[in-house]
Amino acid sequence: MTTQLSVSDLWADVQAVRERSPLVHSITNLVVINLNANVLLAAGASPVMAHAHEEVRDMVGIAQSVVINIGTLDPYWVQSMKLALAVAKLRGIPTVLDPVGAGATAYRNQALEELLDVASPTVIRGNGSEIMSTAGAAIKTRGVDSSAAASDALGAAQALVQRTKGTVCVSGEVDHIVDARQRWARLFNGHVWMTRITGVGCSATALIGAFCAVQPDAWRATTSAMALMGLAGQMAAEKSQSRGLGVGSMAVQLLDELQLLDEATFMQRVKLDVGTCPA
Repeated sequence: MTTQLSVSDLWADVQAVRERSPLVHSITNLVVINLNANVLLAAGASPVMAHAHEEVRDMVGIAQSVVINIGTLDPYWVQSMKLALAVAKLRGIPTVLDPVGAGATAYRNQALEELLDVASPTVIRGNGSEIMSTAGAAIKTRGVDSSAAASDALGAAQALVQRTKGTVCVSGEVDHIVDARQRWARLFNGHVWMTRITGVGCSATALIGAFCAVQPDAWRATTSAMALMGLAGQMAAEKSQSRGLGVGSMAVQLLDELQLLDEATFMQRVKLDVGTCPA
């Protein structure tokens, strides 16, 4: 099967988010709410974050996509997530799941299974160990940090794709995006400092929600979102380092890059490889 996807396609999706400002409803974790919202705003999207049972259905009713993040679980929020997924499924709008810390505790695994039983997400994004745990592979998760390389989780990602019939993104030093059509994209941007700022991975998941709202091909939308986040993070780190500054300054610079990144830079610096995922 021939897989065609160019960097110019990805840039067209970046422009679509900026022009259409999709409303993304995120039920995310307490640690990252502020950064997630600011990342969406900087990229051109519109965030809303409502978890009260009394308004979840109505909020999903006006959103263009739903993002679920299980980072800071409690029973009330799990129910909110179930309600959101159920309404999104009825409306036919894309849903994105971030299985933060999957495999760390029995409660987290149980909640994740319950969410997957409500509806299969359009996209699942996580680090290597989270994807392996979500797929049911035996792997030890160290909190929200990955104990498995992204490439090690490729088989688990394929198994998860078979279960959900959707798209799975394994993020890491190289980001891998696979789907049920066996399409496989790899992105080689990013910077190690991105792992030193809380919420960058979760914000990438939120971005995927924005891109899925404007690009009906979830595999392409996920690749576009991850390309933007990876390059923005890379450039933010480089600029902070050039000034002798650290990750605190990089966090601010990241928002600037998401807002101001131009076509010429994107086209020149995004490192993309596409093909067919090995069996």
